[in-house]
Amino acid sequence: MSKKKDIQDRNDVKLLVHTFYDKIRVHEILGPIFNTIITDWDTHLNLLTDFWETQLFLKRKYHGNPVTAHQEVDAKTNSTITSEHFGLWLNTWYATIDALFDGETAWIAKNRAQKMSTMLFMKMFESRKN
Repeated sequence: MSKKKDIQDRNDVKLLVHTFYDKIRVHEILGPIFNTIITDWDTHLNLLTDFWETQLFLKRKYHGNPVTAHQEVDAKTNSTITSEHFGLWLNTWYATIDALFDGETAWIAKNRAQKMSTMLFMKMFESRKN
C-alpha cells in the first residue's frame, strides 16, 4: 500500500478542491444549495483553488471576502442554512482530504476549514434580520 503524500502545491490544492466539490454537487442535502447558487462552476472552482492555495501556502492569489459571500448565500436561501449544513460540508472536506492526502498541510487544511466554518456560520447568523 502506497503512502499518501501531503498537499504540496497548487496542483494538489486543485485536485482537493475539484474532488471535494464533485462530491458536494451530488450531495443529497448540500448539492441543491450549491447548484442553485453557483452558476459558473469553472470560475468558482478556480476561485476556491486560489482561496485554499492562499490559506495553505500564503500565495496571495485570493482577493475575495468569504464572509460577505456566505452572507449573500444565506440571504438567497432565506436564512435556511444551519450549523448542520456546515457540519456536512466539513465532514465531506475531511473525508476528501483523508482519501487523497496525509501530512501536516493536510492537517492544516482540516483545521483551517473547521475554524472558518464556525466563524462563517456565526457571521451569517449575526447578519440575519430576525
